[in-house]
Amino acid sequence: MARRGEVLREHILDTAKTAFLEDGFERTSMDAIAARAETSKRSLYAHFPTKDALFQAVVERTRALFGERMRTPAEYAEQPVDAVARYCGRLVQLLRWSSVGRMLRLGIAEADRLPELAAGLYDVVFGTTSRELAAYLVDGWGQTSETAGPMADELIGLVVHPRLPRLLFGLDRPVDARPDEASLATDVDLDEIGRLVRLVLPAPTTA
Repeated sequence: MARRGEVLREHILDTAKTAFLEDGFERTSMDAIAARAETSKRSLYAHFPTKDALFQAVVERTRALFGERMRTPAEYAEQPVDAVARYCGRLVQLLRWSSVGRMLRLGIAEADRLPELAAGLYDVVFGTTSRELAAYLVDGWGQTSETAGPMADELIGLVVHPRLPRLLFGLDRPVDARPDEASLATDVDLDEIGRLVRLVLPAPTTA
């Protein structure tokens, strides 16, 4: 049965994301996306009048999906240190996924031509994650809104380096299957991340 409405729109977005990640923005045409999505160009343009608009919609859908996979720090553990360590560990775990690596490379490749969209891809992974962590440091750690943001950025920077550069430069091999949160303790050194949490953050003043 032919896809219609929101079902068709989401199918187009998923198809376009795969095409952009595999072939890059410039080399991916609207004709190719319509063919891969098995829909007409008329239907494609009815939902997305330009390729830039389609790319922006892909970014927003990716943001929502990444946020669902990251969740919030409070959902990981009751104790603040464990919650932050596991939240940061989940970020590291997802950064090892080849789909996320290709998305970050796509953002880097399009930074000159489409700086706003490239910034959107950066925000999908790092901006949203930092804001969620900062919010938790205020609510679950007792930090002020002025101190929480810089602390969150510093901690995320320490956690992802040198892991992310090594992945982006091909020194470490990414995983093709989406990382399962159930294997977080096996995939990521949570003890090391916990050490970084204690190094950057003062003792929590709320529990």
